[in-house]
Amino acid sequence: MSAQDMKKEIPYKIYISENDMPKAWYNLRADMKNKPAPLLNPETLQPMTYDDLRPVFCDELIKQELDDTTPYIEIPDEIRSFYKMYRPAPLVRAYCLEEKLQTPAKIYYKFEGNNTSGSHKLNSAIAQAYYAKKQGLDGVTTETGAGQWGTALSMACAYLGLDCRVYMVKVSYEQKPFRREVMRTYGAQVTPSPSETTEVGRAILAKHPGTGGSLGCAISEAVEAAGNLGNYRYVLGSVLNQVMLHQSIIGLETKIAMDQYGIKPDIIIGCAGGGSNLGGLIAPFMGEKLRGEADYRFIAVEPASCPSFTRGKFAYDYCDTGMICPLAKMHTLGSGFIPAPNHSGGLRYHGMNPILSQLYHEGYMEATTVKQTEVFEAAEYFARVEGILPAPESSHAIRVAMDEAIKCRETGEEKTILFGLTGTGYFDMVAYEKFNNGAMTDYIPGDEDLAVGFAGLPEVNL
Repeated sequence: MSAQDMKKEIPYKIYISENDMPKAWYNLRADMKNKPAPLLNPETLQPMTYDDLRPVFCDELIKQELDDTTPYIEIPDEIRSFYKMYRPAPLVRAYCLEEKLQTPAKIYYKFEGNNTSGSHKLNSAIAQAYYAKKQGLDGVTTETGAGQWGTALSMACAYLGLDCRVYMVKVSYEQKPFRREVMRTYGAQVTPSPSETTEVGRAILAKHPGTGGSLGCAISEAVEAAGNLGNYRYVLGSVLNQVMLHQSIIGLETKIAMDQYGIKPDIIIGCAGGGSNLGGLIAPFMGEKLRGEADYRFIAVEPASCPSFTRGKFAYDYCDTGMICPLAKMHTLGSGFIPAPNHSGGLRYHGMNPILSQLYHEGYMEATTVKQTEVFEAAEYFARVEGILPAPESSHAIRVAMDEAIKCRETGEEKTILFGLTGTGYFDMVAYEKFNNGAMTDYIPGDEDLAVGFAGLPEVNL
């Protein structure tokens, strides 16, 4: 069979039907032999209970967060109906990229940018907003880094009639004004973090004058604000298990599409900040690996400037800089770690999802880092070849997918590569401008920089 005939068999874009869309999220923890360690109370250092978490999170989301045994959790009809506005998302065969790279590898990407928020974040935003509305809350608070999560949550809250308060990492607030304005267009109140509006924000500013902030700072402020506002709860866009559960729809759709065409990926690649998109993409495939049904190579790609997997410690740490949130056992750089202000993308959280951290610790997946200029080189190459301007976060995965495809060219191996294209980069033009002007630099923290964060890790004896 000729190469041209093969191209006719597998279309450029594979869409599953609405009837084939998943009716339940997949809970990867149910298939893990060694479950992630429990969240700990920041005051007592004892495992958090449902009642402990109620002042912070929505009731139904707490149940999802603590559920280690139920493999599939039904998606409410209201959420599935909302999903159908932009899902199922396409699985794309990157024929043009394959041709340009002259590789025998077959490259696929799951594209999550087909909604106004521009990223995968809406998958969890609508779920969390739905449960908040169902509980009768007046509104929610949250943090956002590069702005994708804040944009998605503001959309979901506008749809459901909830108030939305967003604490946006200050350096992103300044670098991405259009993201900020989209949130405000949807009715969200957006505050640069750290700010003078909360006790923890004022404390961080006193300790780090002029700081550009971090997700850890913004989380602290959002949690404090939720407590002060009354009938509000805090919601978040990554890191915790409930978010990865909602994002499993990415991997479930991908696997359904691939199975329909008899495609089995050899390598699955995702960018890694807090872990939601990576975990969502790999979830059903990792489940097969854990059950001994199939084998895959998983690669997490993180920025060299914020290397939680590759240079972090697997330990209990605070989820926020203000140390008021629960402690999670994860790969972490320390809650006091603040990425350099020249870091132009997201992926700036100090820790990593506990599920992924446990799997990485046990050797089920790999991790690698890439420099910022390498990421934007790949982003521009991809944009010129595939016709999509990718988000900087997604471009970490693009970089490594291209590198793996080039290795196949050198070795002659015909591997099948799958990566997650988490969203578009149309609100990231300040970063693209810096790269095009030659003003973008690479920053890699030294061991002494990381030691500052590690020094603040709490002592936990469990």
